[in-house]
Amino acid sequence: MFLPILGILIFFSCEKKNQIKSTNQKLDSINFYLKIADDVKKPLEIRKINNKKAVNIVSKQPNDSLNRFYYFEIANRFFNNGEVEKFKNISLVLINNSISGNDSTHLAKSYTFLADYYSYKFISDSAYLYYFKAGKIYTSLKANVKTAQTIINKAVCQLNEKDYVGSEKSIFKALKLLNIKNKKLKYQSYNLLGIVYNELSEFDKSLEYHNKALTLLASENSEENMRLSLISLNNLGLIYQNKKDYKQSILYFQRALQEKKQLKEDLFLNAALNINLGYSQFKLNNLSELPSLFYEPLKSFEELNSISSIINCKLNLTEYYTFKKDTAKAFSFANSSYQLAKSNNLPKDILLSLKQLSIVNPKKIAAYSEEYIKISDSLQLAERKMRNKLARIEFETEELTVEKKDLLVQQRNTIFIALSVLFLLSVGFLIRFQLLKNKALLHKQEQQKANEEVYQLLLNQQNKIESVRQVEKKRIAKELHDGILGKLFGTRMNLGILNNEKEDNQVKKRMFFIEELKGIEQEIREISHDLSSEKTAVFNNFVAMVTQFIENQKSVCKAEIEFFLDDNINWNEQENMLKINLYRILQECFQNINKHANASQVFIKFEKSETTIILNVQDNGVGFDFIKKKKGIGLSNMIERTKDSKGIMNVDSNVGKGTNLIFEMPQL
Repeated sequence: MFLPILGILIFFSCEKKNQIKSTNQKLDSINFYLKIADDVKKPLEIRKINNKKAVNIVSKQPNDSLNRFYYFEIANRFFNNGEVEKFKNISLVLINNSISGNDSTHLAKSYTFLADYYSYKFISDSAYLYYFKAGKIYTSLKANVKTAQTIINKAVCQLNEKDYVGSEKSIFKALKLLNIKNKKLKYQSYNLLGIVYNELSEFDKSLEYHNKALTLLASENSEENMRLSLISLNNLGLIYQNKKDYKQSILYFQRALQEKKQLKEDLFLNAALNINLGYSQFKLNNLSELPSLFYEPLKSFEELNSISSIINCKLNLTEYYTFKKDTAKAFSFANSSYQLAKSNNLPKDILLSLKQLSIVNPKKIAAYSEEYIKISDSLQLAERKMRNKLARIEFETEELTVEKKDLLVQQRNTIFIALSVLFLLSVGFLIRFQLLKNKALLHKQEQQKANEEVYQLLLNQQNKIESVRQVEKKRIAKELHDGILGKLFGTRMNLGILNNEKEDNQVKKRMFFIEELKGIEQEIREISHDLSSEKTAVFNNFVAMVTQFIENQKSVCKAEIEFFLDDNINWNEQENMLKINLYRILQECFQNINKHANASQVFIKFEKSETTIILNVQDNGVGFDFIKKKKGIGLSNMIERTKDSKGIMNVDSNVGKGTNLIFEMPQL
């Protein structure tokens, strides 16, 4: 048993940057807490507490680049302190914050952190996905070194799924991107190639690349290079262990273990070297330091909560106690490793545990074998899917005989024909799909044009109606002024002449009627003036159309509708296209409300700012997730109409919390 995982963990990018200086008290506090959280000399619990204090401060700060920087620092410490679930949660926060902040560089780094989490958990498909997302961003930013790092990380995922050829190709692809001065990534590439060739049992090549990695480190003396050198020594020891040259493997493990100062600060590496040394000594029947060389690493791995490493230790102890014929202890450790692997869903470790259980408990060998076969078949199927069925390897395997060459050619031809037919069908489907799409787009454009024509006709009709109303008002005003008003004026003049008679009673009566006629005359004059002006006219056809539409909706829509229109908006000055777009957007909003919202209240508001006209449509319905929701033709039409008027559309909606749509259009 050994720990190949050791060669993989070095790819997790946990950078350490603690040099920000600020006079701000909160920033000083964050730096202080982060410094303690990163101090390996402090007890683990103290480090965890201080990192939590840093989180409490940073989580209350605004989402800017400095805030995201501190979140990355916090995430690094969660990972280094073994709190991987918190590391994952911070990574998810960083993804959301980076998207909100339109920060591509930090978004790529966030994806890398989340991928590191899944890689640590051996969930290769998810890790590969997020490394791919990060690499895509880094490629667009022309960051070759970062791109190469993500390719190397993807190679690790391929290695974990036993896609050794794919992993090898990925590493060489990364090496082509790397500058000759970037020794760190070159070391990672050489070290990973050594692991790949070791898994392929190409031990000479594996030794070659591990020695290349060691040579690269020797050119610079640093604490980090010393740690990496110890990892390479461990990996060289594992190669000789695989070659069953246990004496040579012991030399490498002992050489690494001499660096006690370095290993004192690296609990995992120290434990790995000791357990590997112990296993080589066990194979040479040198039991003087056993089983302590198994028990001590077990304690360390339990402290670090490294599940696979704990299982590895227990399986080594199973072999040891089986050799010592202590069946009870052997079974106890084998069963414990089996239960641990099963509870953590680690199929590879389950298989190793079942193998040991069948040795220490032969009475249940049939049951263990049945489960072993079942899990093995399932694991092989999963690995085959993950490696894209490894068809190419089947064709290149050395086990194919000369007699199968004709069959191989036939199989290749069949696959070629099938792929050709599939390609042609795909092309035909794509062409048909594109034609349908173009047809739908053309129909949409024609419908939009028809809608605009209908709206224009409605406007023209309203204009004609209004024109007729104005003509009729002027006619009535003219009749009042020229006809009735003239007659009243004549009557008043005659009464004035008659008033010259000197009879007191008659004079008073006539004066009363004259004054009354003056009042009637003035009243008619005012009515005539009002009729000939625009005071009583409907101030705009658009307002009439919108008002009528809202009234119609009140009889159709199940929700209670509240409508407000700002009287300060001068619709006559606005372009017809703006009014068309606003009217159609309002129609589309109500269509969505009636079909999907299930709302009990709807609020519609037209208002004016200094430079814009704002339409606000709000409901208390079921809401939706705007980011995840597939954009249907309704939303697409609203977005397109808003863009046509050079406006802005804001969507505020959450599932179960209603929807608020705001459209801001520039006014004339």
